Amino acid sequence: MARRKFRLHDGKKGAALAVRVTPRASRTRIVGVLHDGTIKIHVAAPPVEGKANEALIKFLADVLGVAKSRLAIVAGESGRDKLVSILDMDAATVHQKIIKSIE
Repeated sequence: MARRKFRLHDGKKGAALAVRVTPRASRTRIVGVLHDGTIKIHVAAPPVEGKANEALIKFLADVLGVAKSRLAIVAGESGRDKLVSILDMDAATVHQKIIKSIE
């Protein structure tokens, strides 16, 4: 089965960010960028009752400097690979902020 390749791109109202989440990590952080442009993020929260998704949204809101209400998981809510929509921010700005936050 071929894997979908997500790219950071501008939408009508903002940008979309492809993310691969690893729950139950020692701490929440951006690990790096995969070869297809997907952002790899470790979250400390477990993948139970939406806790990992909540932690992801809170973390990305902090990294991007936006309110949590400006972010939404638009695909992959129950999987590791997710597509996150960021309202009112262009892809170039998102890219800059993500790169600055990689450890």
